[in-house]
Amino acid sequence: MAQPFVKKDDDDEEAEYSPFLGIEKGAVLQEARVFNDPQLDPRRCSQVITKLLYLLNQGETFTKVEATEVFFAVTKLFQSRDIGLRRMVYLMIKELSPSADEVIIVTSSLMKDMNSKTDMYRANAIRVLCRITDGTLLTQIERYLKQAIVDKNPVVASAALVSGIHILQTNPEIVKRWSNEVQEAVQSRAALVQFHALALLHQIRQNDRLAVSKLVTSLTRGSVRSPLAQCLLIRYTSQVIHESASNSQTGERPFFDYLESCLRHKAEMVILEAARAITELNGVTSRELTPAITVLQLFLSSSKPVLRFAAVRTLNKVAMTHPMAITNCNIDMESLISDQNRSIATLAITTLLKTGNESSVDRLMKQITNFMSDIADEFKIVVVEAIRSLCLKFPLKYRSLMNFLSNSLREEGGFEYKKAIIDSIVILIRDIPETKESGLLHLCEFIEDCEFTYLSTQILHFLGIEGPKTSDPSKYIRYIYNRVHLENATVRASAVSTMAKFGAQVESLKPRIFVLLRRCLFDSDDEVRDRATLYLNTLGGHGSEVETDENMNEFLFGSLEVPLVNLETSLKNYEPSDESFDINSVPKEIKSQPLAEKKAPGKKSTTGLAAPPSGPATTVDAYERLLSSIAEFSSLGKLFKSSAPVELTEAGTEYTVNVVKHIFDRHVVFQYNCTNTIPEVLLENVAVIVDSSDAEEFSEVASKPLPSLPYDSPGQTFVAFEKPDGVTAVGKFSNILKFIVKEVDPSTGEAEEDGVEDEYQLEDLEVVAADYILKVGVSNFRNAWESMGADYERVDEYGLGPRENLTEAVNAVINLLGMQPCEGTEVVPSNSRSHSCLLSGVYIGNVKVLVRLSFGIDGQRDVAMKLAVRSEDESVSDAIHEIVASG
Repeated sequence: MAQPFVKKDDDDEEAEYSPFLGIEKGAVLQEARVFNDPQLDPRRCSQVITKLLYLLNQGETFTKVEATEVFFAVTKLFQSRDIGLRRMVYLMIKELSPSADEVIIVTSSLMKDMNSKTDMYRANAIRVLCRITDGTLLTQIERYLKQAIVDKNPVVASAALVSGIHILQTNPEIVKRWSNEVQEAVQSRAALVQFHALALLHQIRQNDRLAVSKLVTSLTRGSVRSPLAQCLLIRYTSQVIHESASNSQTGERPFFDYLESCLRHKAEMVILEAARAITELNGVTSRELTPAITVLQLFLSSSKPVLRFAAVRTLNKVAMTHPMAITNCNIDMESLISDQNRSIATLAITTLLKTGNESSVDRLMKQITNFMSDIADEFKIVVVEAIRSLCLKFPLKYRSLMNFLSNSLREEGGFEYKKAIIDSIVILIRDIPETKESGLLHLCEFIEDCEFTYLSTQILHFLGIEGPKTSDPSKYIRYIYNRVHLENATVRASAVSTMAKFGAQVESLKPRIFVLLRRCLFDSDDEVRDRATLYLNTLGGHGSEVETDENMNEFLFGSLEVPLVNLETSLKNYEPSDESFDINSVPKEIKSQPLAEKKAPGKKSTTGLAAPPSGPATTVDAYERLLSSIAEFSSLGKLFKSSAPVELTEAGTEYTVNVVKHIFDRHVVFQYNCTNTIPEVLLENVAVIVDSSDAEEFSEVASKPLPSLPYDSPGQTFVAFEKPDGVTAVGKFSNILKFIVKEVDPSTGEAEEDGVEDEYQLEDLEVVAADYILKVGVSNFRNAWESMGADYERVDEYGLGPRENLTEAVNAVINLLGMQPCEGTEVVPSNSRSHSCLLSGVYIGNVKVLVRLSFGIDGQRDVAMKLAVRSEDESVSDAIHEIVASG
């Protein structure tokens, strides 16, 4: 048989050659004719099959005719008694996946092999038969498969069990009848048979939680000998522990003693699996972790690299949630910093950074400095992020850690690596005030030789925010102005904006900034010139009227209150006229919901509104235009928010209805989008009768029925309610769809004159507090929080009761408030015991609101939350607390 690679010497240089280099499908198909020779050459036939398998696995496709010809030619090879060739034939039949007609040709040969005295034939024939046959043939060979499962030969038994695992996906009812035989195989002395039998038995019972629990209970008593099966059993045990813990209030863990006993198993893979399972238990305590960490510590000094890697990786995960529990392993991990395997060394160093104490920081820094030059960028990024966390943990050590980051900036490295360092320095400057002066100077030195435009503009922007607040802002001007002479147009424009921010905030620097900005008026790039002209006029550099400090700071430092994509779309749709563009007309929704789902080919929209202009910013505009065109709603004022469509009927019903809630200052309008899915029926006088008895603060003031609703032609009916001004009124509304049904003649398409009144019960609809808050993000939450001020800040603590984990609690509060998570804080790290989440939005009445949430979860999974709210209105801050208290 051809080998995958052979080496030949050529001019004393070693080069690798593939025997498949340059082969073509046509030539191989010609070679396949050897299958028809009267005197078969097994070696030659095996080589040709190898080439065919290579072509198939490289993505080469055979036509129906070619595949059929090859299949029939291969079946002739069953007459050969060569075992090696027979195994190649089995592989070829599996890969060709013959059609049902062709399967019949080879079935008899395979069934003959399945009852052969040669075990290798039996095992492979079972695998191939189960792969290529359908359910009807399986019932015929089911008896043979049951016998094979309990066969004395482990190769045959494993083949039958693995085939059962595959068949279970397509014909589960057949495999479930094998339970008795599979249970018998679980007691086998052969390691692989026990492993495969346990896997199949669990898959058969996986949807029955009680059956899985009984299986684990019976097997944890010591009947499993195979290390592979033991690892599988440990995973199933962890699953049962997790499920039982969510239903148990006692706090006891069933089967924990079994996991602990596996730590004393003679097989290393079982010990590692048990240790990993214990460390990943929900709410695991330090006492429960101790035995697992002890065995992992022993593996850290193992001579086998795979054991060292597995141990240090598991300890690295534990360090995220229980850093103090693994401090005893620090000495062993320090020896791994010099490990030849760089993956092990990286995991060791990052784990040490998470678990080290303040006194060990300097020593670790010295070791890391020698270590960094030997690893790739992706490992360096992991180390940098760990150092950033360490600095936030021990702020007094900022000097040595900041020096390390600055030295790393000067070394060779790619974009992602340099970006990780800069992000770390920026975070340290924001969170540790003492690092500001040195950190900004390190960034200034970096942009002198920075080759990445994105990083240069990011640093210049950050300098413009933080630089003017330092004790000596003038020392940064030289670095910034150098960029105007030495960089590309994008960086030059950013440098101009940064200088303007210094001029706006530092009065003593303003004359010097004017001189530098005037020089920029002669730049070759129009963006640079335009910015220089704009800032000179804004700051009064041309002798023009100077903007007030408040307006100037808002222009230079204020965050954009609308999403950029919405602003871009509104500007494109703006038609020049006497009326100037009003930024307040730009929708503030961070993610506008589409009015209608994208139509599938050949289908019409079911939401009941013709497709609006494309683009996410047009949703609110289109709704506002629609409502203002209806006389009953034209006087309601400016639309504040439109919700996503809420389905009021199940899919596939006679009539589909969803509703959009339109929120105004003093009104709420329900837009019911209706679709008639019955071809022979026309609906007339379609209206929704709304019962608001469970919504006491609402009173119905107007409605607009739909005159006609033909088949598959969406339409809308509206109901408007009045509510108290400025109040977040909530309530539940029950809905009944009323209409007149008229039969339609299929031949003429004409509806009958007489109709029958009918009604259709819809799902209830709720107006909740989140409907009165727009999701509006902020680019820099910390700056927005500080600029909002603490005048109307309200802080309180709440108990959220027992929760599965912190992620569930965070999502519940976000959904309750309907605000926009900022800076990715909606994502909770796994197994985290505490978390902070930042939210922003606009409350009805266009009042900006910022929220800081701090969560904590205890051993009994009770979640506590601290809620801090800042807004522009005291009553709004109180209202947010009321929403949480009542939610």
